[in-house]
Amino acid sequence: MFVHHGFTLVKYTPLYRVKKYTQQYQSSERLHFISANVYQFNKEYDRFIQLIEKYQPEMFLTMESNGDWEKAIRPLEKDYPYQHKVTLENTYGMHFYSKIEIKESKTHYFVADDIPSIEAHLKTKDGFSFVFFGVHPPPPSPTEEETSKERDGDLLSTAKRILEIKKPIIVVGDFNNVAWSKSSILFRKTSHLIDPRIGHSFVSTFHAKYRLLRFPIDLMFHSEDIFIQNLKTLENFGSDHLPVYCEFFIDHENEEQEERIDHATQEEKAEAEEMIEEGKEEDGNRDAVVTED
Repeated sequence: MFVHHGFTLVKYTPLYRVKKYTQQYQSSERLHFISANVYQFNKEYDRFIQLIEKYQPEMFLTMESNGDWEKAIRPLEKDYPYQHKVTLENTYGMHFYSKIEIKESKTHYFVADDIPSIEAHLKTKDGFSFVFFGVHPPPPSPTEEETSKERDGDLLSTAKRILEIKKPIIVVGDFNNVAWSKSSILFRKTSHLIDPRIGHSFVSTFHAKYRLLRFPIDLMFHSEDIFIQNLKTLENFGSDHLPVYCEFFIDHENEEQEERIDHATQEEKAEAEEMIEEGKEEDGNRDAVVTED
């Protein structure tokens, strides 16, 4: 058992060697984002605002952000004039803020009409276009969903959509799943994206209060022309999740990351389609408004 799990988990440590990439002159400027599950009932809005003001990312994504959160962080809008807001009170609200121009954006409801995903198309001042996906599928748990069908169906629907887009892509969010799980690996293979944790570290985010019982469920994946320079957690601001900070650049000419892409087999593709259908058929039966009690 130890050998089996050790072989799986060592890939998510610096002991597993992956090639390091240096930034070339033809690449974009370095960009930064913060992804944070804010915890809907967390009232420490000022601590989150101070976090954003401290690190000054070009983009940030909030999950579990409801009407109170949207109102509380409005002071940041002067520095982040481009936004895509999905304000919900069911712990699945999502807000995306950007200093970079959003050319177009849309909200997807892949498997349920109360579980959104954000797709935002952006273009930098130095002319690089890319797509930012924000996701937050529901977890299987005694208080949430009886099965993982909606979660897996939502993630694999996102993977299917990603294949239709011919631009650099970043997918970020609270996956409610670890990177080495079966459905996360199937997502990575189906979407043809790269997991930057491999050869780096776990970047564990939940639970924020328990260092020794903390798991990496806030994940990110990226296409081969996105190059990650730094990926880490930041300080707690009162949520049950630690925020994730990422520094990256875009390079269309460098093809060295192609070898890191795994492709799904025909059997795996069929399994993904089946999981999508099962996710759509699952009845989440969630309340439109969730209270802390």
